[in-house]
Amino acid sequence: MGALTHRRYRGFNELQIEGSEIFKELPEQNVLFVSNHQTYFADVVAMFHVFNASLSGRVDSIKNIGYLWDPKLNLYYVAAKETMRAGLLARVLAYAGAITVERTWRAKGQDINRQVKMSDITNISRALEDGWVITFPQGTTKPFKPIRKGTAHIIRKYKPIVIPIVIDGFRRSFDKKGIRIKKRGILQSMVIKPPLDIDYENDSIDDIVSKLEYSIEQHSSFLKVIPQEELEAEEALNEKRRWEY
Repeated sequence: MGALTHRRYRGFNELQIEGSEIFKELPEQNVLFVSNHQTYFADVVAMFHVFNASLSGRVDSIKNIGYLWDPKLNLYYVAAKETMRAGLLARVLAYAGAITVERTWRAKGQDINRQVKMSDITNISRALEDGWVITFPQGTTKPFKPIRKGTAHIIRKYKPIVIPIVIDGFRRSFDKKGIRIKKRGILQSMVIKPPLDIDYENDSIDDIVSKLEYSIEQHSSFLKVIPQEELEAEEALNEKRRWEY
């Protein structure tokens, strides 16, 4: 899978990486990566490449896919159960390390309100005990949506090292699923930031949510940098391309 997807980040498009030297300094277990989300699959696949390349000594580069011969296997990502059951490819990708959870606020395109399943929390805790976990705390590919408090509860309870990641360019490069290449020659970016400073005992859930919003640059204040009309124009263009496709 890594060999098949490598050219999506170093070929058709180019992935600019910053801060990947931090991976060498992290422990083997109980590390939680939090990131904004732009496509269903392309984001997390890119992270698999960057993580493994860095651990093999390639700082801020995925040049030469030799790092795939000895991949980090205790690497997981949180994904909606509904998404990972939507088609054969999604089911195959689930075997790459998906921790499937039932969304509490949306299902089958409808807004809902249901309780968090304790088995989902247990599965995430087991993954943290075993290795590294990637999560997208907004639970959606739409920008500037609220951070779900479930991520903050997990952070406070299990006290992982929290590493923020900010990505960009994936929405312009790929379709919403992150499978079809929509446009070539796009500069994608991935910035890995230092661990969040969290007081696990005294920070409230709202405090942690606020820190997550700022760290992955999804707080409303960042809308000044990316005007709303620009986001709407981009979404309209994407919709037009989907219809043309």
